Amino acid sequence: MNAFETLKQRGYFEWCTNEERLAQVMNEEMVTAYVGFDPTADSLHVGHLIPLMALGWLQRLGHRPIALAGGGTGLIGDPSGKSKERNLITLEAVMHNIEGVKKQLVKFLDFDCGENSALLLNNYDWLGKMTFLEVLHDVGKYFSVNNLIAREYIRSRLEDPEKGISYTEFSYVLLQAMDFKYLNEHYNCRLQMGGNDQQGNLLAGSDYIRRTTGAEVFGLTQPLLLTSSGTKFGKTEAGAVWLDPEKTSPYRFYQFWFNTDDKDAEKLLKLYTFIPIEEISAIMAEHNQAPEKRTAQKRLAYEVTRTVHGEDTTRSVITASEILFNPKIDFAGVSAETCEMLKQEVPYSRLEGVSLPAGVVGVMSASGACESNGEAKRAIRQGGVSVNGVKVSDEKAEIEPSMLIAGKYIFIRIGRKKFYLAELS
Repeated sequence: MNAFETLKQRGYFEWCTNEERLAQVMNEEMVTAYVGFDPTADSLHVGHLIPLMALGWLQRLGHRPIALAGGGTGLIGDPSGKSKERNLITLEAVMHNIEGVKKQLVKFLDFDCGENSALLLNNYDWLGKMTFLEVLHDVGKYFSVNNLIAREYIRSRLEDPEKGISYTEFSYVLLQAMDFKYLNEHYNCRLQMGGNDQQGNLLAGSDYIRRTTGAEVFGLTQPLLLTSSGTKFGKTEAGAVWLDPEKTSPYRFYQFWFNTDDKDAEKLLKLYTFIPIEEISAIMAEHNQAPEKRTAQKRLAYEVTRTVHGEDTTRSVITASEILFNPKIDFAGVSAETCEMLKQEVPYSRLEGVSLPAGVVGVMSASGACESNGEAKRAIRQGGVSVNGVKVSDEKAEIEPSMLIAGKYIFIRIGRKKFYLAELS
């Protein structure tokens, strides 16, 4: 299938400068395409992934992707879609953030596959060398202030005296256009992609190239992704869902995808995975026969988490989920990594100087699972206590060394929804 048709079929298309011509060019030659990101944080979040996945699909279909780090533009801040001025960050912070993002890009793009290997470039390498006079003389004259002011997000801020827009942010579109021209001249880049809030910037860059060099280039946007409830995708009560495991734990990352609404599952499988369309159709057919089994959500969560965090971590995450939601899970294969994940998700305590065998009642109270030995005994008599998946029915039961997970952990369940993890040292 033509790469352009693949982008449309999977949902990576909303608007294009010349749809028919771009489809023709993609069918006839290898196209170099780029997506830019301003490193305002040292990690990407799931909202960044749609243009990045589009790049990944283009590469898989024979085209060449460029990931452009905004070492220069990140110092300015893109006002597109923003209702107020961004806080400026330092060059040192920008460079630090780029290093963090580099590690995540290799999960989606292949930087060592021959002719269409991905490139990671930093626009500070060329923007940082230009003088203010050069920008005004060589670039500024091609941009109409009338057209810039007509943009809705700029007009709305100009009309609000409490907000306004600085000359710094107002000039951002020039820098992005300069990027596109530089990449076109030095890497034969003919396609720029981004979210739908970038349409104005993409148009400006394409027009700047046309007026200065006459080269044929294209802009293509992806839609702003909303959930079936109308909320912006990738946002939770805790904030953005990050790829960095220190910002969003792999367990919570997995659960974010697993909790997808049935109405969104097929769309997200197309956008966020490299599963072929035919296989997605089969997954959805199976899912629709028994939605309560959440077949589509399980596959979605597995695929995205595996891409971002790796196979081993994903398996540990799935096991951690099973521990919390399946009372009958077999603890024989539970790993230390799984327990490390659970430390962040359930009440955890480290018990010093415990000699084994040790009474279950004493460990339950010492770990905080129960406030007292008496409460622990009552919980056991009521039949709702298990240790590492084994039901405890005797108040005098003991924890033996052989019962520990990875030689040091015990998982206590009281009823269906109370969980405690204790580490014995």
